[in-house]
Amino acid sequence: MTENATAEVEETFVADEQGVAYTSESEASADAPLKPATIAPGAATGRRKEAVARVRIVPGTGVWTINGRELNDYFPNALHRQIANEPFATLQLEGRFDVIARIHGGGSAGQAGALRLGVARSLNAIDVEANRPELKKAGLLTRDARVVERKKAGLKKARKASQFSKR
Repeated sequence: MTENATAEVEETFVADEQGVAYTSESEASADAPLKPATIAPGAATGRRKEAVARVRIVPGTGVWTINGRELNDYFPNALHRQIANEPFATLQLEGRFDVIARIHGGGSAGQAGALRLGVARSLNAIDVEANRPELKKAGLLTRDARVVERKKAGLKKARKASQFSKR
């Protein structure tokens, strides 16, 4: 290298207290304005087994209100809370939206799954280009179509029959 080239390199890189060189051109900082996906409200419906969840998300501080109750009161099981929060964890948006949901039908596992689908669909509706690929890859936009099989005539349950006797 020539002397001019060495001088140019020294000018663009500045050493800090530990002697590590850095440039004056920095990438986006953490306190940069929020991306547009986090400043719009969204609404959607989620279903799982017999449960139906109508979900609205609005920009806020991460407060969950389900049928007028908080998330911890409505889902005492930590696994169900984790299932419901999965779309936010996938997109790394925890604490940026308030969730208001009305859920009816089904049991606690079905309601948690319905809430998860409703939240994922509302995040998808807010910003399709940014959120859809990650949600789709994680399988959060697909409705779980598995439902309880009906009881058949002549059987004790859907598939359980009385013991066969040859004689």
